[in-house]
Amino acid sequence: MKRFEIFFGVLKIPVDLAMTILAFLVAYQLRLITEPIEGLTKPIDHSVLPTITEYLNFSVYAGIALILVFAIGKMYSLRSTTKFSNEVGKSMLLCGVWAMAIITYFFFSRTFPFSRLAILYSWGLALVFIIIGRALIRVIQRGFLKANIGRRRILFIGNNKLTDEIWEKLSSDKNYKMIGLIGRKRESCKIKRLGSVSQLEYLIEKHKIDEIIQTTSLQSETMEEDILEICDLYHINYRFVPDLIEVRRTNISIETIGTMPIISLKPTPLDGWGKVTKRILDIIGSVLGFILLSPILLITAIAIKIDSRGPILFSKLDDGSPVKRVGQKGDLFKFYKFRSMAPKTNSLRYTKLAKKNLRSDGPLIKIDNDPRITKVGKFIRKYSIDELPQLWNVLIGNMSLVGPRPHLPEEVAKYQKHHRFVLTIKPGITGLAQVNGRSDISFEKEIRLDRYYIENWSIMKDIKIIFRTIFIVLKGYKE
Repeated sequence: MKRFEIFFGVLKIPVDLAMTILAFLVAYQLRLITEPIEGLTKPIDHSVLPTITEYLNFSVYAGIALILVFAIGKMYSLRSTTKFSNEVGKSMLLCGVWAMAIITYFFFSRTFPFSRLAILYSWGLALVFIIIGRALIRVIQRGFLKANIGRRRILFIGNNKLTDEIWEKLSSDKNYKMIGLIGRKRESCKIKRLGSVSQLEYLIEKHKIDEIIQTTSLQSETMEEDILEICDLYHINYRFVPDLIEVRRTNISIETIGTMPIISLKPTPLDGWGKVTKRILDIIGSVLGFILLSPILLITAIAIKIDSRGPILFSKLDDGSPVKRVGQKGDLFKFYKFRSMAPKTNSLRYTKLAKKNLRSDGPLIKIDNDPRITKVGKFIRKYSIDELPQLWNVLIGNMSLVGPRPHLPEEVAKYQKHHRFVLTIKPGITGLAQVNGRSDISFEKEIRLDRYYIENWSIMKDIKIIFRTIFIVLKGYKE
């Protein structure tokens, strides 16, 4: 899912909260100036009149309650394809549920607001303001989309009547930019034909494709698998007409375009709200990690400085260039660890020490009885203390607490195509492979474990892996 969609989807939450609080404040002032209506309202009893601060605090709690009701009602979809009229109708219904929940609370708590009319005002104004807020979000979003910012660039595989029907439906949607199709020539087709399936990778890179929709089966099952593998490699959303192609994944979502059912294959549940949830966990976890582990970080830094000459952090290579690792989608980022080796000995792994490599099964390197490791380095490696500075990488968003191992650029350069699937998500300080054998398992098994984690991610899996990591670290790892 594009960051553009995630941003505007998440933006609805603070806007809804702000509009609800604003509605309560306006209702408060409106009630103060409303003249009593005979038979309906009474004069305000100033002896029970709450202060504006008390009313503001109540409005914040009420706003949080509304967000929870909206979340249960699936009003925070990150897709922007829902019609505004449907959004308004659903807002009215859920605001009614929210108002009933507030009334129920007052009934059971035996406490009542200073004015029932103020609550009525608050409900009506909240509904109006929320609709206005969401309308403003849509106007801004549509403005960006009209300027071709944030549109999903779509490529079709297949050239038939189904292609024509779906193309026509999506062409009128500002969320999409139709690029063309791959398939056989057809005289009646007016859609731009870009080439054949064999040119798929080239066309994806040339046209910066975000999404592929397949409307026809291919003759070769191998070609079908190649398409899925390429979509994984380039992090592209893949959709197809379900009558034509067998579903090969469990992470699917179904929607309709006109009367046509379309299935989307997602490489990972870490899309949309999964991505947002994992990022929140990373921020909280990294901040708590820095606070709780600060004594260990300080002691380690002092010990490294006393034990050997050189920097405290391993952040530069032998030639002075910054240490980098390969992150999500193959992007490079600056990587930090406590220095556990003698200075300027990193490159020896490729020269003098190359024959001592224990991991000949893949692109990774592990030196047997590595002579470069210092005394302090041996200890901090045993208890994985050398990895702790990566909490900074997590905090700034380059890494996650849990994910595949962050590999070197020269290692990733040796990946086979199916290995690159692990670049779908951010690398992690720990991961499923790390708690199931660390570097003692084969590279192919590590890839299989990482792939399983990516395809079956859940917040509970992350929490379990973190606790397993803590247990393993406390036992100590034999280098």
